[in-house]
Parts: sequence; structure tokens; C-alpha cells
Amino acid sequence: MLNCSLPPMRACALLLLIGCALSSSALAADELAVLPETIGDRAPSAMMPHYISMKVHEALARRKAKYEELKTPEDIFARARKMREFFVEQLGGFPERTPLNARVVDRIERDGYRIEKILFESQPRLFVTALLFLPVETEPPYPGVLVPCGHTGNGKAGYQHIAILLARNGMAALCYDPIEQGERCQLLNDKGKPLAAGTGAHNRIGVGSILLGRNTATFRVWDGMRAIDYLAGREEVDPKRIGCTGNSGGGTLTSYLMALDDRIQCAAPSCYLTSFERLFETIGPQDAEQHIHGQLAFGMGQADYVHMRAPRPTLMCTATHDFFDIQGSWDTFREAKRLYTRLGFAERVDLIETDNGHGFHSPLRVGAVRWMRRWLMGIDDAVTEPETAVLTDDQARCTPKGQVVLLDGAKTTYDLNNEYEAELAGKRRDFWARTDRAEAIGAVRRATGIRALGDLPKPEVDRVGRVDREGYTIEKLIFRPEDRIWLPALLFVPKEPKAEACLYLDERGKQAAAAPGGEIEKLVQEGHVVLAVDPRGIGETSHAPVRRSDYAKYLGPEWAESTLAYMLDTSYLKMRAEDMLICARFLANYEATEQPRPVRIVATGVLGPPALHAAALEPEQIAGLTLRGSVQSWADVVREPWAMFQYVNVVHGALEVYDLPDLVASLPEGSVEIVDPRRPDGRPVNKPDP
Repeated sequence: MLNCSLPPMRACALLLLIGCALSSSALAADELAVLPETIGDRAPSAMMPHYISMKVHEALARRKAKYEELKTPEDIFARARKMREFFVEQLGGFPERTPLNARVVDRIERDGYRIEKILFESQPRLFVTALLFLPVETEPPYPGVLVPCGHTGNGKAGYQHIAILLARNGMAALCYDPIEQGERCQLLNDKGKPLAAGTGAHNRIGVGSILLGRNTATFRVWDGMRAIDYLAGREEVDPKRIGCTGNSGGGTLTSYLMALDDRIQCAAPSCYLTSFERLFETIGPQDAEQHIHGQLAFGMGQADYVHMRAPRPTLMCTATHDFFDIQGSWDTFREAKRLYTRLGFAERVDLIETDNGHGFHSPLRVGAVRWMRRWLMGIDDAVTEPETAVLTDDQARCTPKGQVVLLDGAKTTYDLNNEYEAELAGKRRDFWARTDRAEAIGAVRRATGIRALGDLPKPEVDRVGRVDREGYTIEKLIFRPEDRIWLPALLFVPKEPKAEACLYLDERGKQAAAAPGGEIEKLVQEGHVVLAVDPRGIGETSHAPVRRSDYAKYLGPEWAESTLAYMLDTSYLKMRAEDMLICARFLANYEATEQPRPVRIVATGVLGPPALHAAALEPEQIAGLTLRGSVQSWADVVREPWAMFQYVNVVHGALEVYDLPDLVASLPEGSVEIVDPRRPDGRPVNKPDP
């Protein structure tokens, strides 16, 4: 605020100066824009969504061509084996089967069935709450059907209707709470209330899991497999007659489990299976467990969850007005039908469609139960669903206080990730201590996929404008390293350049520090040639999230494209590091008379990790590095549930090989300057906790 004691004329003069300064800053930013209003027929902000979309379509086209090559049962089964091996590998494998320590904590008698409340441990001290619905009018042993839950806040309590219908038709049904739903929220406040839940919480555990070579789905699938262990181990249940059906997120888990667990003889995923073609053209990527690392690059589509189990009976339950696109569902079904026909079992795959929106509506429940009776009981008759009273959320509770993490000795998925990270930390220390630098850096290169500088293309460079300032000039450049990628840049050239040049990478965009009197001008006045660049998705090519802006609040605006890149077996970190190396090479050779100029990188915020990778992988190209306001360690990201905007930089399985401090230590002593380091939640490292 203005000092009220200023004389009126001085106050007016000050206001005028402030206004002029703001106007000058705005003009400076405007005059330093580089890209045209459109790149081809799209705005620069659409560059990365379009680029990633094209890569996705190319991968899907390759997958479709491979599918058409499957002609014989031998071809089909061989591909299914490879798919399953790939799937398990991308989940990071599974832990050993430890004692379930299962117990029945309560029993409830109902009309035509009974309910048992179950508590078991899918991993030591990782508690799972479940409801077991048992027939009372059928002689055991009877089939057992697993019912994974969709994304409902109350978990198993929200899926009683399908379980009751199964029990009334002669089958045991086990419905369990997924992590972050029902009684299994992983993060509670001091009053025992959830701090995060549902899909948002699945994303939070997903960020750290990726760095460990896991996925949120790793925990979800293992919980389901252990639930089958419990169900198949009940004396009333025939372990050779196991089924699985679930809706929405439960449809996702049914699809995964039916592909990976041979014990599931009969499956009916509901309101999930569509095609990736239609998914990405409509609602786009979803939460963390619904996307498997590298699956698009490998050729694993949604139809392959059915293919991997062929020819075991599979019913696709769909809804006309579902947000999981119905045309995609029919496309996937047609693929499956053709495959099952080639195997001689066309009747074992089918689809039902109800004229409803998303949800496990009665026609789908009835269809799923009839399908289970046909293939698990040998009975093919009409099934009807009467009005049914269900337990309230409180009545369905299995734990004394309503959350498993309040049980003595309970662990969370965050605890399990932290334990695994601690185990990997020891292995990393040993690896970097006993391995020479070239071999260790080679392992980093394999983990990230970042190409060697000599393998990177020389981009086309367009000069599109010039700005003259006192003592230096600014050239406007566009780097085009590959088709559909334009990188806007500003080259600041002093009248008398020094040897060392600076590649300036600002997460706010190249213009942020480029105003007169700004940080870049200070470097230029010292004689440095400075190249300020917007790596892809930054500055002029940054884009607002078009889907699920609630995810963007903590994953970052490019979360959807980051997810697709993850499925394509690449990452923004890889792409941006390569952008930086290409630009650094240009800068090193800019008007160099005898030998290339030494280049120092200055990078801020989210551009810090890719810049660190560029420097560590090509130290002969990068003479020094300054990191400002960047995260210091990926191990910290694993430990921090409230990490902000770290998703764009995660590398699948990186912590199995290295952490960011390992890259810093690999560079010459004194060549790295770290300024204002940040915690994964964005707070300064040196600022005490509130």
C-alpha cells in the first residue's frame, strides 16, 4: 500500500511510475513471444496434447496390426503368455504369500443368506475388511465369487446388492474394501477422519509407487488375489469354481484379476471395458491404477485383459450411456469374439448392454449372476432380483473405529513403499560405491530412455525476429527437434561475449526472467551468451488441463499427457532432458571460433530434475549446473503423501537404480549449485515445519 503521509503530487507520481513499470513489463513479455498464433492448425498450447495423441494412435495402430496376425491357437496362447509376463513385470511383481491371519469378527443372519464380517492381512499388518455373503438354502461346497468394489466412498457397503443376489442364487460372494475406500483409508487426521480417499488418494500413492517400479494397481491386484486365497480356502467353497465380477473401478480390478489369476474360471467385468482408442478420445485417462507402465508401447490394450484368459468364460457388462464409451466396448467385444471363435469357444464370451448410465444396475447384476450360474453351477435359467434391504455403512463395519489403520500395529501402503525404498536405498549405495561412473550412468540412461547426445537429431532452427536492447540483442528462435514439436527460444547476445554460455530454463517460461533488469540481463551484462528456452509443455506451449482439473491441482496441468507418456514407455523428464541437450549443443557451437563454448544450465522448479539428468548424462557438454527451487530427492517424494507437481518428472523404477543425489554426486565437485531446495510438497527445505 502507498504511504498515506506522501504529498498528493508525490503519490500520483509514484502511482504513475508503478503503472508505467507494469505496462513496460507486459510489453516486454509480449515483445518476447516467439511462436505464431497457430502451429499448423492448432494453438501452441495444444502442441503437446496433439503430439502425445498422435504417438498413442501410432501405438494403437501397431497393436491392431499385431492382433490381426493371430490366426492359430498357438499364436493366441503365446501372445497371452507374453502379455501376462509383461503385466506382472510392470506391476513390479508380487510379494510372497504370508499368513492371512483371517478372522470372522461378526455374523448376521438374513432372509435367504447370512453375512460374515471378515478381517485379514493381504500383507503383514496390511489389513483388509470384507463381507462374506453365504447361501443358506444350498448345500456346500458352492462356488465362490469375488466382488471387487468400484470407486465408492463406502466401499463394500455400496456393493451389497450384487453379493446378496449371488448368495441367494447358491454362490458365496466376498466383497472387500479397496485401499482408500470404506474402512481402508490410508491417511487420517488426529480425529481419525480420512484426509484423502478414492481416486485422488489412489493417485497420491501412485506417484511414489511409480518411482519404485510399482503401480497403485500392484496393491489393488495383490489384495484381490489374497481375497481369492481366503475365499477359496473356506471349507464351504469349491476352490475349482471361482468367479469374479465388479463394477467401474471394480470392473477394472475384475479385468486385471481375470487376466492374471487362473483360479478365476468365470468373469463378468461391468462398466469398465471399452477401448483405449475411444477412452482417450472421450473422457481420457483416469486414476493411477487404470494405467500400466508401457502398455501402449508393448501393445497391451483393454481387449487383452479378455485375451489373456481365453477361452475361459467372460461376460462384458456394459451400459449404453456409460462414460466408458459403449462403442469402444463393442469394438473390444468384437475382438474378443473373433479370438474365442478362432479357439473354437465362441459361446464363452458375450456382452450385455443396459439402457442406463454408469453403474451396476439391476439388469447387469442379473446378467452377471446368470452367467456365473451357467458356468460355475451348470444351471442356465432366468434370474430375478427382488427388493432387498442392505446393511447401513455402520452395520457393515468390521473394525471397532471404522478404519483399519487405527488397529494396533496396522501398516499402510505408504509404509510398505517406505520400507521398500529403504531396502532399495541400501542397494543403491552399494551399486554406486562399487560401480564405475560410466557403467552407473549407463544404468541411468537405460532407466530413463534418454538418448546419448550423439544420437539426438540436429534440429531445424528458425530465426523469426530480433529485439535490440542497450548493450545486447535478443534473437527469437524456434527449435524443431522432431515432427510436431516447436521449442520457442530467446538468444541473448552481448556485444563482447565471454567464453561460457548459459542455458536458462525457467518453469514459468523463458520470458519470466527476461525483462530489463532481470536475472538474464545480469548474466548478459557479465558477457554471457544466454539461451532461454521453453522445453515442451512450458511457457508458450504450456496448456491448461482439459480433464479432471481436480487432479491437476496436485499432479500438475500436464497430468493427462504425462499418464499417456507413461503408458507409451516414455516420460516428460526424458523428452525435456533431450530438448535441453539439443539446445545446449546449439549454444555450445554458437559462433564458436576454435572450440565449443562451455555451457552452464540454470533451471528452476520442475525443470530441475530433467536438467540434472542432462548434465549427469552428458557432463562433457554441460560445464556446470544451477538448480533453483527444485526437489532434492525422489526418496523424499515416496515419503511425502502430499507431494505437489512431482508426477511430470517420475521415472518408472528409477529408485531401483538411482536417486537424484546420486546424479549430483556423479558430477565434478563444485560444478552443481543448489539454491532454495524444495520439499516434494513445495515448502523450502530449510523452512521448519509449521
